[in-house]
Amino acid sequence: MSTPTLTTATRRALELARRLARTRAAQAVLVKAKPGLVRVRRTWRRSLQLRMVTITVFASAVLVSGFGYLMAARNNDALVERAREDASVKLNRGADYLTQQLRDWTNGQDAGTDEEVEKFLAPLASSPQQGGGVIVAVKLSKATLSPNLRGTVAYPDPDFRAVEAAITPELEHKVADEGMVAHQVVTVGDRTFLVYGRPVPMRWSYQQIELYYLVPLNTEVGVAEDFRATIGIVGTALVLLLTILVVLVTRLVTQPVRLAAQTAQRLSAGLLDQRMDVRGEDELALLADAFNHMAGSLQQQIVRLEEMSRLQRRFTSDVSHELRTPLTTVRMAADLLHSQRSGFDPAVARSAELLQTELDRFEELLTDLLEVSRFDAGFAMLDGEPTDLVALMRRVIDRLNTVALRAGVEVSLSTPEPPVVAEIDGRRVERILRNLIDNAIDHGQGRPVVVTLGFDAQAVAITVRDHGMGMKPGEEKLVFNRFWRADPSRARQTGGTGLGLSISVEDARLHGGWLEASSPGPGQGAQFRLTLPVRAGARLTGSPLPLEPTDTGDEAKVPAQLVKTEVRA
Repeated sequence: MSTPTLTTATRRALELARRLARTRAAQAVLVKAKPGLVRVRRTWRRSLQLRMVTITVFASAVLVSGFGYLMAARNNDALVERAREDASVKLNRGADYLTQQLRDWTNGQDAGTDEEVEKFLAPLASSPQQGGGVIVAVKLSKATLSPNLRGTVAYPDPDFRAVEAAITPELEHKVADEGMVAHQVVTVGDRTFLVYGRPVPMRWSYQQIELYYLVPLNTEVGVAEDFRATIGIVGTALVLLLTILVVLVTRLVTQPVRLAAQTAQRLSAGLLDQRMDVRGEDELALLADAFNHMAGSLQQQIVRLEEMSRLQRRFTSDVSHELRTPLTTVRMAADLLHSQRSGFDPAVARSAELLQTELDRFEELLTDLLEVSRFDAGFAMLDGEPTDLVALMRRVIDRLNTVALRAGVEVSLSTPEPPVVAEIDGRRVERILRNLIDNAIDHGQGRPVVVTLGFDAQAVAITVRDHGMGMKPGEEKLVFNRFWRADPSRARQTGGTGLGLSISVEDARLHGGWLEASSPGPGQGAQFRLTLPVRAGARLTGSPLPLEPTDTGDEAKVPAQLVKTEVRA
């Protein structure tokens, strides 16, 4: 009893295996064909000429095919209709002639009836008055004539099988049983006939002869085939002509557009002397002329802006260098006054201290201007070497300890177990960290600042999180602009020239790294993230630390890999 169940289960398993095999084969075919389909799709989307040619060829092929089909059908119907009308006239004449000849018959059983019928058929098949040019056949389904005429008698075609096959049972039923005049087109072998039939009544009651005219349509079929072939050739030639015409027309349109795109690319690459050729006076020539005018105007504007920028950089560099000499002299005098301030009056001593402080700020501004001029001139160079970032971060925080104490800000440092080594320019990275931490202290409003170090195999990242005034949406990008301040009217207690963060972002780019800013909102502080590659020249793909702040209160959440925390006040 278990054998049928096992057989059914086996069949189901085999069918499932076949379906899986077909599915896997289809998936393999799709996988192999996917690159080709992607290339075709890319080419289709990028080539206007290909789309125009394809659409035109498809539309013209559909229209020409439909028109050719209608023309061929109308021609074929006209040929068949003409043959049908001719056959109908001939059949009526033949039926009248045969009716007159059968009037003298008594019962059709006399000897020699078959010879008589053949005598009747000969003039029907050959006489123009009675028909002519056709194959005449009679069937005696409803007559009791000679037994020799029970089948089909045809004249002049000796191929009785073809004649019998052409007179189908359906046609014979309509003519013999229903007494109708009917016709149909029949193909027997390589021959096509229009078969027309009608009953011919005999003198004695309820007996008749079925008369059929078979009109060969081979000539009409040949004419129709020649017509279809001609339509096909003409349609194909028309589609090819339209294709060539569309290719030429679209090329006339797309070539200037392509040249305009190439010229625009060259202009964007800095080749400002590139222009388009203007030919003729049509719309494309107007487009090329307008494009050339635009390119010339842009070239003039760019040259003017470059000259202004060059003059500005030169002015900044010259002024910075020229100020060095008087600044050195003033610095020497200020240092002398500051060292002797204890013997001055309190007001004069205070003035000496203010002079020393402002000279420090002025010297810092001058240094920043010189650095900016180097970046603008493209003379900034990277001097990278393996450096321990943990020691560098401690050194920066130690140097800013006095500033933090004066502002009442607690600076905490979270790092992995040292050392964390990367190929960097220590001087530039130290300047970045000094600017970031000094900025956090300045905007922290007396709240803690958290400095975090993270790393992976490709990159190192340092975040500086403060909990002060924060930033409005959109200010994350503006904060790196030169001389930009979130609140220009706010009194500042520390340095701040407005150039520190802009110089820092240039230093980060020089390393191939990122310097980014984020803020949950006004009053919720901000976080800056510096990401640098571990190896000089490597390309960054991600950062070990998140840009968005992860803390919800005044204390930062230390990532899992950061195991050491130091607090500096």
